[in-house]
Amino acid sequence: MAQHVPGTIYLLHFTQPYRHAKHYMGKPDLPARLAAHTEGRGARLVEVIIDAGIGFTLARTWEGDRFLERTLKRRRMAPRYCPICRAQRRLW
Repeated sequence: MAQHVPGTIYLLHFTQPYRHAKHYMGKPDLPARLAAHTEGRGARLVEVIIDAGIGFTLARTWEGDRFLERTLKRRRMAPRYCPICRAQRRLW
């Protein structure tokens, strides 16, 4: 089953929020996806933030399969997983 193929799940932290979004999480082929995101060819949300002049940082990675990615996304807790957001909260 292709869904059980392990890979790298990644979390992008946006340098400023875009509407409600502050993060993007994805899975396949990290180096190629980061290159595509940087060029504005990745996921639609990342394409929109690039067009809006908003940058992003690779904040965190996990080793896992599609099931772990879906589990993390469904929890909608990216700010808790993001070390950049956690560090900013400690400064408040």
